[in-house]
Amino acid sequence: MREKRRRKKRRRAWGLIFLTVLLLLAVSALVVVKVFTVEEVVVTGNELYEDEKIKEWVLNDEYSWNTLYVYLKYKFQEPEAIPFVDTMEITMKLPHTIEIKVYEKGLVGYVHLDSLGQNAYFDKDGFVVETSPEVIAGVPQISGLPVDAVVLYEKLPIQKNDVLKDLLSLTQTLKKYEAVPDNIIYGADGTYTLEYGSVRVLLGKAGDFSEKILRMTYILPKLEGMSGTLHLENWTETATDITFEKEEG
Repeated sequence: MREKRRRKKRRRAWGLIFLTVLLLLAVSALVVVKVFTVEEVVVTGNELYEDEKIKEWVLNDEYSWNTLYVYLKYKFQEPEAIPFVDTMEITMKLPHTIEIKVYEKGLVGYVHLDSLGQNAYFDKDGFVVETSPEVIAGVPQISGLPVDAVVLYEKLPIQKNDVLKDLLSLTQTLKKYEAVPDNIIYGADGTYTLEYGSVRVLLGKAGDFSEKILRMTYILPKLEGMSGTLHLENWTETATDITFEKEEG
């Protein structure tokens, strides 16, 4: 009889433990469903893509309404590869908030490859980081370079090292002064020309880029709505004349 009562007590104890575990699992499931819901998504670091596009890429399946699921998903797998984006970091800041940090590839220019119908985008070190038919706003085209083919993640195949070095210096300087043009033309004679809509700026050969571009930034706003050529090619610290050759409409 005693043994029978002991077995009965054990069954009751195990039954109580089982019910407790079930209750804890049910409460946990309820918390996960009711508390960890995506109500806010904070996107930072993106310039090329709008916030909504980034959200669409990250929250891309039927369970993405749950912040805990989204956090754990990207803890163990990389986000979908996106053109012009190096990587993304997804974190859960609060039970209702997901933060997406976007690290874009640092594009400073692109060359158009006629044979492929593609644009080859390169970074500040001259490495090709992306090829795409897309034209990205705020990234200047580089015309006149003798480039017919490229290899992804390798440097632009320009035989003269000084040309690439000078070009990268120019693009960095333009970015620094927030004066990125639509087009940068490299001439066969080694000169550089910038195009801003209907205004062309002749910079001449490499040298004094920073001083010339600084002066250009003061002049360009005054030329809005005009067409013509701004001559900076002969500017030096001693020969400081700058002229604008206006085209008559």
